[in-house]
Amino acid sequence: MNAIASSREVVLVVDDSPATLGLLSEALERAGYTVLVAQSGNDALELMQRISPDIVLMDAVMPGLDGFETTRLMKANPTTSSIPVVFMTGLTETEHVVRGLESGGVDYVAKPVAPDEVVARVTVHLATARLARSAQLALDTTGRYLLAVTRSGHVLWSTPQATRLLQFEAAETAMPQSVVTWLQDCIRAGAPATEKTLLLDLSPTRRVRITLLGEVSQNEILLRLTPSVTEEALLTGNLNITSREAEVLLWLSRGKTNRDIAAILELSPRTVNKHLEQIFTKLQVDNRASATAVAVRILGTI
Repeated sequence: MNAIASSREVVLVVDDSPATLGLLSEALERAGYTVLVAQSGNDALELMQRISPDIVLMDAVMPGLDGFETTRLMKANPTTSSIPVVFMTGLTETEHVVRGLESGGVDYVAKPVAPDEVVARVTVHLATARLARSAQLALDTTGRYLLAVTRSGHVLWSTPQATRLLQFEAAETAMPQSVVTWLQDCIRAGAPATEKTLLLDLSPTRRVRITLLGEVSQNEILLRLTPSVTEEALLTGNLNITSREAEVLLWLSRGKTNRDIAAILELSPRTVNKHLEQIFTKLQVDNRASATAVAVRILGTI
């Protein structure tokens, strides 16, 4: 055989046929790979809870949990989502090939399998996976706020900086629905660059700007995050005013009258007047126009 594995990478072969398992195990072991086998989708998922293979050869049609559903479950799990899956199937019709790719597969080989072809494809996809891991490691070490998601918003990977910024919990593997809807609208409509940015409020004082960079591979969409703060937080952080005073000043800078501000913030006009008096004193200004000028200067840094 031409293809010799450069290291003892692990290949998981999932097939309900003992003959196929034996044939592929022998060929892959001769090529220098460590081979694990499973005879059902459930067995494969259980095995991957203990050992993470470098690639999976997946029979498409099996009793019980078929290869398509097994792969979808793999891709929904962050610990196995990045493992490449190559389908083995006798169903070479276009609809079955498309179904395999849509479920998360990177390739397919037709049955009856040719061992040399399978080994060659495994070698190619493992090399691609190694490059992807190296690229991700490089991003991790450069301090970039980047993450990759599927079209449905499932998080495939994120740099440590992005993870900390979004404060993902262990059980969270998907972006908020508002982000998913925006993402799908952008892709479907072929949105121009000016529309490929979304502001996501993380808390009353924290927000993040999400920029769609593009689809870098099959169902892998790269996003860039930019830390930001709310306008109110920006005002309180730069001026010696309270949160409520910041809200009043923000609406003042937008040209609202005292009565408008009272209605928006559900305050009495008298309370708004008192807040404005405090704002003028703290900003050392004499009138609304001067206070507005200060606010506009601060907000212009966003």
